[in-house]
Amino acid sequence: MTLQRAALTPRMRPFTTTVFAEMSALAARTGAINLGQGFPDTDGPSSLLEDAVAAIRGGANQYPPGPGVRELREAVAAHQERFYGLRTDPDDVLVTVGATEAITAAVLALTEPGDEVVTFEPYYDGYAAAVALAGAARRTVVLRSPGFAVDEAALRAAFTPRTRLVLLNSPHNPTGKVFTRAELELVARLAAEHDAVVISDEVYEHMTYGVPHVPIATLPGMAERTLTISSAGKTFSVTGWKVGWVHGPTELVAAVRAVKQFLTFVGSGPFQPAVARALALPDEYFDGLRAGLERKRDLLMTGLDAAGFAVNRPDGTYFVTADAAPLGYTDAMALCWDLPELAGVVGVPVGVFHDDPEAAPSLVRFAFCKQDAVLGEAVDRLAALGARLAG
Repeated sequence: MTLQRAALTPRMRPFTTTVFAEMSALAARTGAINLGQGFPDTDGPSSLLEDAVAAIRGGANQYPPGPGVRELREAVAAHQERFYGLRTDPDDVLVTVGATEAITAAVLALTEPGDEVVTFEPYYDGYAAAVALAGAARRTVVLRSPGFAVDEAALRAAFTPRTRLVLLNSPHNPTGKVFTRAELELVARLAAEHDAVVISDEVYEHMTYGVPHVPIATLPGMAERTLTISSAGKTFSVTGWKVGWVHGPTELVAAVRAVKQFLTFVGSGPFQPAVARALALPDEYFDGLRAGLERKRDLLMTGLDAAGFAVNRPDGTYFVTADAAPLGYTDAMALCWDLPELAGVVGVPVGVFHDDPEAAPSLVRFAFCKQDAVLGEAVDRLAALGARLAG
């Protein structure tokens, strides 16, 4: 007999596909340059790759320990103290299959139906899916272009007696915003007032340009109520390895571990010791990563400006957002479908990262984590688009 009811539960029906997959497929189909999906097109440092090969050949191919390889947990703790002065017990570090698993496991562990999660929009779409999986409700605060400043009144209004979590992302995808210390202090005060836990997604921590990244766990009293999450994928250009981690107070990490073990159990065994060594690379690596991306950012902004977009200057991540309204497009989704034919480039409409697409109807996100030749060609195509539209 044919199944009489829909297979997918209603709360997950909005998440059957992602705009990243759609736009990447569009780029492949049209031959356009893919500046939509945020992944580098070069590998990470050669020492990292060689260490992974050595681990595979050395037999590190079975289940790693449940909390993660000790060497990596110690390396994460050392990294946090080295860069932020944040003391972390390696026993309170949990290795996960990427940051997305860490976020999802934390939301599942700490909320239940009826609870609320405060987050900012636009947001990485995995946040909404994680909250839906838990059966919780999200309450969002809009960051508006240009500037993407936090609206204090709106943030205060988002908190209720049901607030259990604040899901924070800084540096912020997709806007490129780096939250200021004053904004983080506001989040911290409200979290403390409502006895909420902060889940801080910091995967772009080494990609800031002229401004500091301040982990919210370093603010007074916040280490006790913050789960800090990061990963190797962005920092070392190995997004396919899916090596992430979460650290925080013992009881919170234990709660996340209880859920995580029934999601993937463990993963990425031979990659974990390789990432541990990469986290200890000298400052020259991290400084070079930042400087190279800053140069690419400026190059892409030049092309977008030449095309006629109103460009937002990002302080972090490897994304630029640009307003298409000056081009005569008030619908960013329509422009993104047209861009391969117009300019041979693919971007992502920011509206898909909002609960209300009208919050950013004409804003497009472009990724600049590409080889210089690829990015240069994209810039030339965008500049030609500007000249054509002007003509």
